Amino acid sequence: MSKEGFVLRKFIVGACACAALAAAAPAWGQRPLRPEIESFIDEMALKHAFDRPLLRRIFRQAQPRPAVIRAISTPGTARPWHEFRALYIEERRLAGGIEFWRQNAATLARARREYGVPEEIIVATIGVETVYGRNIGRFKVLEALSMLAFDYPPRAPLFRAELEEFLLLTRETGFDALATRGSYAGAMGIPQFLPSSYRKYAVDFDGDGRPDLWGSAADAIGSVANYYRAFGWHTGAATVVEAQAAGDEVESVLAEGIKPHARIADLRRRGIVPLAPVDEEALAAVVRVEAESGPQYWLGLQNFYVITRYNRSVNYALVVHELARELRARMRDAPLEPQGQ
Repeated sequence: MSKEGFVLRKFIVGACACAALAAAAPAWGQRPLRPEIESFIDEMALKHAFDRPLLRRIFRQAQPRPAVIRAISTPGTARPWHEFRALYIEERRLAGGIEFWRQNAATLARARREYGVPEEIIVATIGVETVYGRNIGRFKVLEALSMLAFDYPPRAPLFRAELEEFLLLTRETGFDALATRGSYAGAMGIPQFLPSSYRKYAVDFDGDGRPDLWGSAADAIGSVANYYRAFGWHTGAATVVEAQAAGDEVESVLAEGIKPHARIADLRRRGIVPLAPVDEEALAAVVRVEAESGPQYWLGLQNFYVITRYNRSVNYALVVHELARELRARMRDAPLEPQGQ
């Protein structure tokens, strides 16, 4: 389809979606909305020229989902590292990752060339997020984001912004605002992009004229690579190095956060010693996780920090790294000729 044809199709789809919504409001949908939702609707009308009656119809059909609050209050990434690791470094994700890699070998290689992000990191990220597209979420995105925007004060500003981005995304693409499904946090598609990330970083990597993170593995692959590059991925650099930590300064170093801030050589002098060769001039942060045998320390380099921009959890970034390492080792042991796109 030509670019002009796609734009016309998108306009028609969006117009039809709006007309369907306008005609479909049930009688119970006339209930009054909460003041904070009315305020949000006013803001969307003023900032983005949304139709107030249409948004009211949409929000009146959105149902409360208490399960969203329960899920975000007890995230899986909060488990001890050894428990969290066992959930992801397991045969289903390893075998599935090799299958996904082989099926999309040419696309992954192209993403590495164009964005500088290695195949194993892209595959591992998609594997951790959705088991290679098998588990893309069961919540209606509008309902999940509405719960978090208006009923979860700790992060309400973030999710109010994501709700705004989601409505803009549906208008731009023709997605059905009431039917689109994702995670409890409103993340969508094979790579689980939040609406703001979808709008900023999703790419049309298969060349069909639109980025489709649900139906196109190629678009998902290119979008993950584009996301990591945008946040400063260092091509060819290490991600994380295990370390020994001793002395009185460990706690103060940990308190300095996960953004790389100290040279490896300086960390050595503070009692944090890498257990593998690493550039002594590289900047790193020190992180600690709970292994079965006790505390375990790692030096997180720039690429480790970049992975935490995808999910701001040390456990998450570390499991992406370890799954990627295992997948790369298996591909070295039993490589196949690239297939697919």
